[in-house]
Amino acid sequence: MKSYFVTQLGEPKDALVVKESAQPNLQNDQILIRVEAFALNFFDILQCQGKYQEKPELPFTPGAEVAGVIEEVGSAISSYDVGQRVLATPLLPNGGYSEYVAIHESNVFPIPDELSYSKAASMFITYHTAYYALKERAQLRRGESVLVHAGSGGVGSAAIQLAKTMGATVFATAGSEEKLGVCKELGADHVINYREESFEKVVKELTGHKGADVIFDPVGGDVFHRSRKCINFSGRILLIGFAGGDMQDAPMNHALIKNYSLVGVHFGYFRQLFPEKVKEAHEELMVLYQQGSINPLIYQTYSFNQVVEGLEDLASRRTYGKVVVQPIIEGSD
Repeated sequence: MKSYFVTQLGEPKDALVVKESAQPNLQNDQILIRVEAFALNFFDILQCQGKYQEKPELPFTPGAEVAGVIEEVGSAISSYDVGQRVLATPLLPNGGYSEYVAIHESNVFPIPDELSYSKAASMFITYHTAYYALKERAQLRRGESVLVHAGSGGVGSAAIQLAKTMGATVFATAGSEEKLGVCKELGADHVINYREESFEKVVKELTGHKGADVIFDPVGGDVFHRSRKCINFSGRILLIGFAGGDMQDAPMNHALIKNYSLVGVHFGYFRQLFPEKVKEAHEELMVLYQQGSINPLIYQTYSFNQVVEGLEDLASRRTYGKVVVQPIIEGSD
């Protein structure tokens, strides 16, 4: 089988090499998956550069999200069958940039027939993060308003759709007319070009100067500080990440005076502590997809030999939604 390996730290074009290797030996609690699609994520680039919190020994295969068909199951597994369609989340150093992956049963999730492999590979991190943030951490209620920053991005696009399914009015920010159009198509009620408008002013005007009840912030830095100006009394600012590059300090006196909450969202830790709840959330997300309430946004699908090109497009911030690769395996459908 063919797999990508990071053989030296650096930009993806310098770090990644394709190598032939034998299919992985299956342990009794593992499942062998023929990969039909895998997602590219921004943290994959950081892993290539050696700038991510996880620093596996070289060489390693990146890739945290795949979808495909079960080829073989370990002797201790009774809940999955050969031929079943699944998505899965491989772990370093044996990631998903490969034609086949062997994954522990706990990291494999069934998918319905109508969900394509490309969309399935695009769903797990973004939709689970957004679902956990809005449902569990924000306790979003029908009729409330949500401001989603970077609304055309992977997690932002998921948040727009999920907030709408929960009955919220959604404001979304983006930096171009194309991306604003994407946000509208996803269901956002109001879109704001943050390069041309003061989003905090627009949100306050459209909410009768109350502000948004929930702010979904994967950007951080200055965006966080501007968001504090348009949060409603008893509102919740969800701290998803720091895509803007700056980790802000939060003035506690301001949170006290305006009576809002700063809510941390670490889905990965939640998943470690409550794997059974993640399984339940997956089932709920699959139902939402089958109902047509959510639909993963894919910027482009790349071939196996275009992984570096896909990562470079992702790094350039030109993309929206998710970036996906479809390996072509000899003999596969």
